[in-house]
Amino acid sequence: MKRVLSAALRAAGHAEKGICYAALIAMALLPVVVALLRPFNIAHANFRPILIHLFLAAGLFAAMITTQTKEHISISIIQYSKNETVKRILTFLTGFLSVLVATILFWNCLSLFHHSPAGRMVAFIPENFFMLLMAVAYGVMAFRFAINASSGIEKQNCPLKTLPFFAIILGSVLALPAIAKIAWGFEPPEPFYSWVNHLYDAAFFVGTPLILLLIVAALAGAPIFVIIGAIALVMLQAGGREPETASIHIYSALTNMDLIAIPLFTLTGFFLSESRAGERLVAAFRGLFSWMPGGMIIATVVICAFFTSFTGASGVTILALGGILFIILKTGSSARGGYPDKFSLGLLTSAGGIGILFPPSLPIILVASTINSILFFMGAPVNYDIIDFFLAAIIPGIILVVAMILYGIFASVKVKIPVEPFKLKETAAAIKGSAFEILLPIILVGGYFSGILTLVEVSAVSVVYVFIVEVFIHRDIALKDVPKVLFKAVPIIGGIISILAMAQGLSYAVIYSQVPANFADWMKATIESRYMFLLLLNLALLLLGSFMDIFSAILVVLPLIVPLAVVYEISPIHLGIIFIINLEAGFLTPPVGLNLFMASYRFKRPFIEICRYVLPFLAVRLVVVLLVTYIPWFSSFLVGLFR
Repeated sequence: MKRVLSAALRAAGHAEKGICYAALIAMALLPVVVALLRPFNIAHANFRPILIHLFLAAGLFAAMITTQTKEHISISIIQYSKNETVKRILTFLTGFLSVLVATILFWNCLSLFHHSPAGRMVAFIPENFFMLLMAVAYGVMAFRFAINASSGIEKQNCPLKTLPFFAIILGSVLALPAIAKIAWGFEPPEPFYSWVNHLYDAAFFVGTPLILLLIVAALAGAPIFVIIGAIALVMLQAGGREPETASIHIYSALTNMDLIAIPLFTLTGFFLSESRAGERLVAAFRGLFSWMPGGMIIATVVICAFFTSFTGASGVTILALGGILFIILKTGSSARGGYPDKFSLGLLTSAGGIGILFPPSLPIILVASTINSILFFMGAPVNYDIIDFFLAAIIPGIILVVAMILYGIFASVKVKIPVEPFKLKETAAAIKGSAFEILLPIILVGGYFSGILTLVEVSAVSVVYVFIVEVFIHRDIALKDVPKVLFKAVPIIGGIISILAMAQGLSYAVIYSQVPANFADWMKATIESRYMFLLLLNLALLLLGSFMDIFSAILVVLPLIVPLAVVYEISPIHLGIIFIINLEAGFLTPPVGLNLFMASYRFKRPFIEICRYVLPFLAVRLVVVLLVTYIPWFSSFLVGLFR
């Protein structure tokens, strides 16, 4: 019996991955087909809904796989604790909470499905089938969270091993408003009617303590999407909203056309990082710049900016390119050697995040989408789209790149690295070898800003282009290894989309509660100066970036700040750039900056050493942060020019 069950679970796992991979591949191909057919005035009305629901399916299946592999995005400060007993207890408790929340989401999504009409057909599938798929996905995640939590208990016969499964029952009890509505509609009979009212009343009276407890759980390592979802559920129930309110906004996020670009650009980044594209680019830029004093510093910063603009995560750049760039910086081109270790490590750690200010940066897409959603919920005018945010980030990005290069050259003057003679033949060969990778941003930026391609089409073209280049032209990735690349990308895709889905619900709950508006009024009465507010914002975001990943910070904290910006008459695009550039600087801020840990892991150096080496570069970043914050022209000039 166990053997049959095991075989069935393996088959289900393979089917799950197959559906997820197929959805991602179809998401990449369909927009390319649409773009190719456009010049012939051939269009199909079903392309858009099919693409949107492919995104929903890919996101849900990726989230289920990410739950199974235990790779959901979390803050997880407990990983730095040396007390294994404490770590096991906290892991168990956060697992219990995850089961509880996923179970409530299952019932709420099931209520949404039950009370929604079949709607239009998506290909041959009724639209409300995808709402049922949401319920199934959260049900599967609840079960897997329970398995993961129980497997962390070492004693085989320990009664606590069944406790995570008890959380499914408890979650079902807490989901009584949804279950009662499924069974009886708006008027459940007694005693269920009274019990439902008691649950709403309890949420109102204990809402604030529960939210504080959930924040503690986030620090203890609970998945960020679980915490966001739980806070949204508490706030909505305390406000007397219907049980499926959160599910409606989750569904809205998972069918947002603009967000489709996020998994596709993530795939692009992974195909680049899993190939030898980095080595080819290093060879090309080394040939172009190594004849200049500080030439390899220029090459290092530019290459890191290129990679991060596609991956959206500076840590990936450090892990993928850190090794080869460190060797080149350290050895130089002569017997005298290259740059000192402390300089090279500081430069590489700090240069990893520069590219998030350049298209097609995922954080910029998220910031634009989040700010516009909050303004819409507030009833405020939405005057800027994603292309405006891309334009707003270009000048600050250039300033940051130039500042890093100039400081790097200035700091390395004493080293007196001998320059290499310019070798035309070798440089030409290196450029030829990396020509396809160098053309990628030119094609994408040109296609998008010219209006020929939409953002989704640009992201799809990037995947197809990089796939053809790395698999068929350079043959760095064997065709049989493509599923391995997809599997590596799925946890990032599943983690980000899970957070996106919950964040839409939380954004609505936060605005509906009037907390940001009240807080904004209080802030305006307490701090009248816009410049003092911006300084406090800088400090808060640096602190936030030191312990939270950029995607979670954007989706959790930005909704709270947008109303403040409206009160202080700060442009949405200026706020977005301030937010991104501050958070990325926070990743370099001791004692818990994410990039510091990434560099410590990649270069196998003590964490304290990395912190010390990064400090001068962090100081440069902070100067740029202040310039961008207090001179809005840097963010607004290109936007105004192209309007």
